[in-house]
Amino acid sequence: MTETEEKHGGVGGTDGVDRITEQWRAVRPDLDTSPMDVIGRLSRASRLLEAGIKENLTAHGVEPWEFDVLATLLRSGPPHVLSAGELSSAAMVSSAALTNRIDHLVKKGFVERAVDPTHRRRVLISLTDTGRELTHRLVEHHLAGEELQLAGLTKAERTLLTGLLRRVLLTLGDHAGKPAER
Repeated sequence: MTETEEKHGGVGGTDGVDRITEQWRAVRPDLDTSPMDVIGRLSRASRLLEAGIKENLTAHGVEPWEFDVLATLLRSGPPHVLSAGELSSAAMVSSAALTNRIDHLVKKGFVERAVDPTHRRRVLISLTDTGRELTHRLVEHHLAGEELQLAGLTKAERTLLTGLLRRVLLTLGDHAGKPAER
């Protein structure tokens, strides 16, 4: 292992976070900047991953938020219908934001809105045939794009990283069934 690889956790090369932490060590050598090594990389990775996802989806004519709503309906399973409240919770967006998103997707012919026949004050959102077909295609492109984004990691490294990130999320209070803030 080279000196650079040893210094950087077994990985050769430096990234933007290395530059930042080196600057802090020069200015404040008394500080332990190791939290910045992790948090800075998670933050930068999040932004870069989101940009890649957006680029991939917009290349297929869909915005990430559109995909989120469509994918949430598809992954709910047949008949791909959720109440507005269920969809808002599952998609992790406010009901006000969801209303605008649904209006947009209805105009595009991807979803339909209907009054629940068993509860007149409840609105049901469902995928149209066009929306379902589109989402099935999009999820394949989405996963292929994510595969490219993670191409620098082996399967074992992905498994390790998945476990570590899960632990971070649980430490931060993100538990199954509890929607994350968006």
